[in-house]
Amino acid sequence: MQLEPWQWVLAVLAAFGIGLSKTGIAGLGVLMVAIFALVFPGRQSVGLVLPILISADIVAVTAFRRHAVWAHLWRLFPWAALGIVLGCWAMDRINDAQTARLIGAILVALVFLQGWRQYRTSHTHIGESEELYIPQNVWFTASMGMMAGFTTMAANAAGPIMILYLLSARLPKMEFIGTGAWYFLTLNLFKVPFSYRLGLINPFSLGIDLALAPFAMLGAFYGKSVLKHIPQSLFEKLALIFTLIAGIKLLLL
Repeated sequence: MQLEPWQWVLAVLAAFGIGLSKTGIAGLGVLMVAIFALVFPGRQSVGLVLPILISADIVAVTAFRRHAVWAHLWRLFPWAALGIVLGCWAMDRINDAQTARLIGAILVALVFLQGWRQYRTSHTHIGESEELYIPQNVWFTASMGMMAGFTTMAANAAGPIMILYLLSARLPKMEFIGTGAWYFLTLNLFKVPFSYRLGLINPFSLGIDLALAPFAMLGAFYGKSVLKHIPQSLFEKLALIFTLIAGIKLLLL
């Protein structure tokens, strides 16, 4: 398969955007994944994006390794692993369009849930300690972890789900990025043998990855400087906006 110049341009921009999302603008990555799905066939794009994500994850972990909140990670990892196994099973049984619409519906629903939570908090006379949190119990953690695992295996689109989970935990932006960085590096590495078995990672995809990975790493290096200039409230709003856009985009595929 020979790529046209316009395909290379979009792929380079999307790789840079993936890196930027890992250390700067949370939620941007899933839009970049959607661009890859426009440039390459759906299943092929899933396998092609994975090594690019891992290269950016490595930079993010290096930059924010001290900011992770491991209590959240240990609760999420087992459920996310189960979700990846279920996603691998589903990839053999549902097509790209069905997967995209399912993920889009989940994302839109979760964004509205988070928006409702923020609206209720801002319009209810309660103290900071009484803020209306989305429940952080085992069932909430299990459902979010499994959805993240499933969506990352099926479409590399778990970022918005993790964003909503971390927003519900009210983490400051540095801890937000650090926790997400370790989470996605671990999950993306765990996905590699499953993606290989499904034929999503192959010599063709790896050849393109070698060309695009440096742009993802450059975006990740640049993202940290961007993050320093984004206020916490704006950071959370941008994360929700990009997540909603991505969810609607997936519903319309």
